Amino acid sequence: MEKVAKFYKVSFHQFLKDWKACFPNSTSVQIQNIYDEIKLPKRATKGSAGYDFYTPITFVLPPQHTIKLPTGIRVEIQEGWVLTLYPRSSLGFKYRLQLDNSVGIIDSDYFSSDNEGHLFVKLTNDTNEGKTVNLRAGDAMLQGIFLPFGICEDDACQGVRNGGFGSTN
Repeated sequence: MEKVAKFYKVSFHQFLKDWKACFPNSTSVQIQNIYDEIKLPKRATKGSAGYDFYTPITFVLPPQHTIKLPTGIRVEIQEGWVLTLYPRSSLGFKYRLQLDNSVGIIDSDYFSSDNEGHLFVKLTNDTNEGKTVNLRAGDAMLQGIFLPFGICEDDACQGVRNGGFGSTN
């Protein structure tokens, strides 16, 4: 198996800024405690394709509600590879839990963006059966899979990323 990436935590300064933007009533002490408990993504078994991403907080997501979470995670990826993010299949199956952008695409150049490449998730409980999602801090919520990609023979792209989450038009 080729090793193509490495996960890191963003700096506490970046996490504090991003967490406050999403949860303005949080105190610095609460945010520090959340940050200290962040688990880096990992595979559950040797045969797993996906890396589990864990929720940094306990939350309840009623039907038809959405939550936006800074994960505290960034990833350094070799050029020619992409990280794709999906809800854990069991959560999608039980609750129709969805990423609001369908599939998260994390490019190799995102690591050096203005927000340190901080990965956010926006999840919606789209159940039509009235089921509420209950996740505890540290529960797996997403799976990330690294995939190779190619470019066209006549590709001449020279653009450079300088923005973070939501920076592309």
